[in-house]
Amino acid sequence: MALNYTEIVRTGLSRQVAESIRAAILDGRLQVDDRLPSEDELARRFGVSRPTVREALKVLAAQNLIWSRRGPTGGNFVSQPDPEGMSRAITDAATLLVAVGVFNVDEMVNARLETESLCCRLAASNHSAADIAAMQAEIDLQQNASLSDEDYCASDVRFHRALVAATANGPMRLMMYAVIESFIPISNMLIFPHHERARATASHQNILNAIAAREGETAAQLMRGHLEGMRSELTGALDRRAAGRAPDSQSKTDMSKGSQP
Repeated sequence: MALNYTEIVRTGLSRQVAESIRAAILDGRLQVDDRLPSEDELARRFGVSRPTVREALKVLAAQNLIWSRRGPTGGNFVSQPDPEGMSRAITDAATLLVAVGVFNVDEMVNARLETESLCCRLAASNHSAADIAAMQAEIDLQQNASLSDEDYCASDVRFHRALVAATANGPMRLMMYAVIESFIPISNMLIFPHHERARATASHQNILNAIAAREGETAAQLMRGHLEGMRSELTGALDRRAAGRAPDSQSKTDMSKGSQP
């Protein structure tokens, strides 16, 4: 067993055990489907109690790093990595960072400008007929004037998700997960109902046409124009929010002045 059993101090024991096993998985000392030692054996080698080991294993299971099987041939085994599960964790973290103001609007738009332009180039080279059909289906839906804002936003996310899928590039799909599942919904939440849906839908169609024609650079430039337009809408939405708060602040100031002798 290629685990280091000596680097455990007496604080945060379960976390340290989990980190030690996690490090062995990430650097390849433990391979997919390798069976971990029993809880008793891990407790003995790490010099901790079985409940401490059990808590560490729960942490690793929650991170989708191990799975368990009951029975005579059971135990805890190293999991096959789950890109979608890891992507969800990235998305949750990104959403939280945006919510508390760590990422601002310009940062989100700039990130999308660079990454989605690259996605357009890759999609133009690598797309399948099914990818084109998936994006076109969303555009057709977006052209329905009776579509609610919520449903339009959901379709917008699916369009960009399909565009990323069309890159046929696994690492790109992983990296783009937070952009698609976090940044786009947050942006949509800010700009609707002031969003010009017809213009956005037309932009989607133009981008798709260029991708379908395998004109990657044209698609990338169209995407940049689409996102720069969104930047203007986001700035306007934030300005409207600020203006909406200003009268309250002013009235409070006036009330404060009026209450002075």
